[in-house]
Amino acid sequence: MAPISLVPVEGRALLDRYIRVPHPLHRGDPHYIAPLHLERLDALTPKNPFFGHADVQFWIAQRDGRDVGRISAQIDHQALRVRPDATGHFGMIAAEDDPAVFQALLREAEGWLRTRGMRRVLGPFNLNINEQMGLLVEGFDSPPMLLMEHDRPYVAGHLEAQGYAKEKDVFAYLHDLRTEPPRAVRRLLERPLPPGFAVRRVDFKRYDEEIRTVTAIFNDAWRDNWGFVPLTDVETDHLAKSLKPLLDPRFTAIVEQHGEAVGFLVALPNLNEAIRDLGGNLLPFGWAKLLWRLKVRGLKTGRVALMGIKRAASASLIGSLIPFLMIDTVRQQGLKLGFTQIELSWILEDNRAMRQIIENYGSVAYKRYRIYGKAL
Repeated sequence: MAPISLVPVEGRALLDRYIRVPHPLHRGDPHYIAPLHLERLDALTPKNPFFGHADVQFWIAQRDGRDVGRISAQIDHQALRVRPDATGHFGMIAAEDDPAVFQALLREAEGWLRTRGMRRVLGPFNLNINEQMGLLVEGFDSPPMLLMEHDRPYVAGHLEAQGYAKEKDVFAYLHDLRTEPPRAVRRLLERPLPPGFAVRRVDFKRYDEEIRTVTAIFNDAWRDNWGFVPLTDVETDHLAKSLKPLLDPRFTAIVEQHGEAVGFLVALPNLNEAIRDLGGNLLPFGWAKLLWRLKVRGLKTGRVALMGIKRAASASLIGSLIPFLMIDTVRQQGLKLGFTQIELSWILEDNRAMRQIIENYGSVAYKRYRIYGKAL
């Protein structure tokens, strides 16, 4: 067969090609949804504040003049400040079902990381743990929700053939909003709130302040979790701007204790439901279709993308009540807004406390994503 060449991505034209590499690979897959091209441009250029604390390189694999695969390598200096373990990341991996293509891509990324002092590699991260992460290994029979990945089943085998082994699994849970919580949970929710506790929505009049409150809770709640990297102020500002067009305050919950926010949950409409047949393009008629589906037809699915409880609050006697309160608040509001299903993702496999809460509420783990690791 013709040799494989690796082309470093430089400039807009090559980045456009890079973003489109997965599209033909998923031809015939009814559950693949091409992300919006404009959104991917924002995520994969310095508009994304991740580039302010990371070194990133993209490659396209070519053979016979065709693009047959892609990969990224990145060194997240923010993560290395938290854990100075000389670990780099790979991501954005997609390729034809050919071991030679995967070998070429992974060797290129590994070599780039190795020459920059990295001794271990984890992935896929697209581009870091606070964005998209993990390779889909179970749950290929349904489309992905907003900002979640959908991979071909053969990818895992090719990674493992190149010496990669499981580092950690994370789950996506699906909850049918039309299903009443189990009786034990209903009894818990029917009790009066303890004195000083209240549940409210995100206040759009104080939007920037609210986002910073959510970020502070997030960084406190997850700081001891596997792979944790704190959100920076710049990332918080970017998050506020990018989420605002999708965010409906009725689809949020903030729990306060004596006026202090101690927990939050943010659910987003599943934009993938509206862009499923657009091929990633909003022109020439994609804008009209998208607006009609969002404003007229409405969406039926959503995703809980952000959730956290301050450690001091979660360790208190009523700490176990807070997640049930937030989930049920969003469930009831979601029903009023016409939603039928919501995904809660992602949840670490060894976060047994959160998994038990979600499962006790009646949610089902329907997708599994895997992070792989390898010594360099």
